[in-house]
Amino acid sequence: MQHLALGVQSSYRTTYGPPEVLSVREVPLPEPGPGETLVRVHAATVSRTDCGVLEGRPFVLRLMVGWPRPRIAATGTDFAGEVVAVGPGAPRFAVGERVMGFDDLGVGSHAEYLLLRAKQGAVQVPVDVSYEEAAASMEGAHYARNFINKVPLKRGDKVLVYGASGAIGSAAVALLRDAGAVVTAVCPGRHHGAVAGLGPDHLLDSDDPQWLGGLQDRSFDYFFDAVGKLTFAAVRRLLPADGVYASSELGPWSQNLLFAAAAPFMRGPKVRFPVPTGLSKSLELVSRLLADGAYSPLIDRHYVLADLREAFEYVASGRKVGNVILRPGADQT
Repeated sequence: MQHLALGVQSSYRTTYGPPEVLSVREVPLPEPGPGETLVRVHAATVSRTDCGVLEGRPFVLRLMVGWPRPRIAATGTDFAGEVVAVGPGAPRFAVGERVMGFDDLGVGSHAEYLLLRAKQGAVQVPVDVSYEEAAASMEGAHYARNFINKVPLKRGDKVLVYGASGAIGSAAVALLRDAGAVVTAVCPGRHHGAVAGLGPDHLLDSDDPQWLGGLQDRSFDYFFDAVGKLTFAAVRRLLPADGVYASSELGPWSQNLLFAAAAPFMRGPKVRFPVPTGLSKSLELVSRLLADGAYSPLIDRHYVLADLREAFEYVASGRKVGNVILRPGADQT
């Protein structure tokens, strides 16, 4: 371990709140214990999930990430990097391996180094895939897969993805196309060029105030709201009797959870809530798609650790396209 610096840069916060509660500090280099892996972080993302963990919203999230204050001082939920040391016992990865991982409750990846614990999800980065592509591929794809696995999707099913230029929505378009669905992607027209590369069958402009009304003669088997800005009532008429609406957010007064709970007792279209499970399966799927060249995550902007607050502010503004990359080490490429 002598070849590594004793002090490393890391994001730091002691309370929940807006980006102003964040700072960047020098902290001791973590030392891996039994079953742990020390990773030098080459790339991470700043995501909507990170914003939720930073602010502790919805409030119930604090029961999982720490009460009354965050359990992990550093922010960051995903990473791609290089293994630089392993703890005692049978190591998951060897020194020098390129790895990527995700934990929506936090891994402290907005830092130059992190400790990957034995049970946290991680896989090798596929050959010829960059650290940035790897980091950008996981969060959105994990949540997108959990939209898809809540419905009995078949080849040829018609699916509308609202918010298709975001991390979750863009990943959903790619995963649905891989599964053989007929995909209608909805996002601002200025982002159509980026989303078109993911292969949707149809593109609609969400900036057009008439886009939803213009679908009155069309029907979709599934309606995936990847940004949580619509409601079941607004889209129900577009779904057949066995259709499904799923949203990434709880909705007004947590209605999406309530409707999902009532689904077994309802007639007509149903609401499913995409509770994220099966992280290992998501990572396996992402790894395969990246290796096959079937998935290329959208990347919007790049930030360095010193500009972490600005990165969070940009993500919270809702203007990002796909993923925002953080490069914790200024010398990393």
